[in-house]
Amino acid sequence: MVTNTRDCAVVIQHLTRRFGSAAAVADVSLSVDKGEIICLVGQSGCGKSTLLRLIAGVDTPDTGRILLHGREVSGPATFVEPEARRIGFVFQDYALFPHLTVEQNILFGLKRRNRAEAARRTSDAIQLIGIAHLADRFPHMLSGGEQQRVALTRALAPQPDLLLMDEPFSNLDQGLRDRVRNDTLSLLKSLGTTVILVTHDPQEALSAGDRVVLMRAGEIVQIGSGYDLHDRPASPYAAEFFCDFNKVSGIARADRIETPIGSFPHPLQLKEGQRSVVYIRPQGISISPDKGNIPGAIEARSFHGEFEQFLVRVASLEAPLRVKTTRRLPESTRSVQLSIGDEGVLFFPEASRNWISTTDSDQDSVIRTLR
Repeated sequence: MVTNTRDCAVVIQHLTRRFGSAAAVADVSLSVDKGEIICLVGQSGCGKSTLLRLIAGVDTPDTGRILLHGREVSGPATFVEPEARRIGFVFQDYALFPHLTVEQNILFGLKRRNRAEAARRTSDAIQLIGIAHLADRFPHMLSGGEQQRVALTRALAPQPDLLLMDEPFSNLDQGLRDRVRNDTLSLLKSLGTTVILVTHDPQEALSAGDRVVLMRAGEIVQIGSGYDLHDRPASPYAAEFFCDFNKVSGIARADRIETPIGSFPHPLQLKEGQRSVVYIRPQGISISPDKGNIPGAIEARSFHGEFEQFLVRVASLEAPLRVKTTRRLPESTRSVQLSIGDEGVLFFPEASRNWISTTDSDQDSVIRTLR
């Protein structure tokens, strides 16, 4: 629990929002520091966009509180209207008015200001984002990247305390998306803007935010840096959301896990005879025509430019192993040898949603490497 709410840009305490019997947001608590960029990520329907709407004030919670810079804007006896929350919003479809020019679109977000101040802020924002050459154009005359920049300019012109972004880059082509996202977040960082960004893209979440908030079924599953969630997932769900793992079942025997592809050291928390699942990253498996200790046969391969992915049939496993590598193998190669690298292997108890370890000090013993 946050002890000094004024130290944070956003504080959410035990927030719940139900639609009928289903909880779109279920007892969520979260704090966001001033100037921090937070990524809300999860599968469709996990509650991330609902949480954003509750913060913006376009929806009201059933229970819980929301504080912005120490001021309660939503609670049991409080509700501050959206326009009084000093929040900027960038939508997935940008929501530009088609009959207004770029300059008029930006001015529209400042209609509560006097004319001189609105004109000054519009001019300042246009210069800041670098879209002066677009000021007289209409939205249909703009590319997707240009529309995104206009939407960002309109959101920043009122100088909000908090910027909310709902899938702001999803409508852009991949190459343009990366460039626009990097430019946008770099600018927001330089301005010290506090940002909550919603995305369904795992790679975007890992690369864009100071912290990542992974949600599932209205609840927060894990919060941490991109490195935390990718390298130290707190559950099988978190692990599989950010990486396509190979999963191999095993049984704990003494201080090792016995699996069809070998015996591996395991965390001390596993009991004798307890079933476990070994999670192996595809890029953690080495493949060679003649070097390795696990024989296999290439069943399929797909070339992705920077890397190649193989499906390798191993006699002792029901499903083929996925292997991702930058190494080039001759197209005629069929028989191969596999070996497991020193990184990228996790253990979870079978049918468990929770991490084996219960303390931070145990975490290193949970993330094991195969020898």
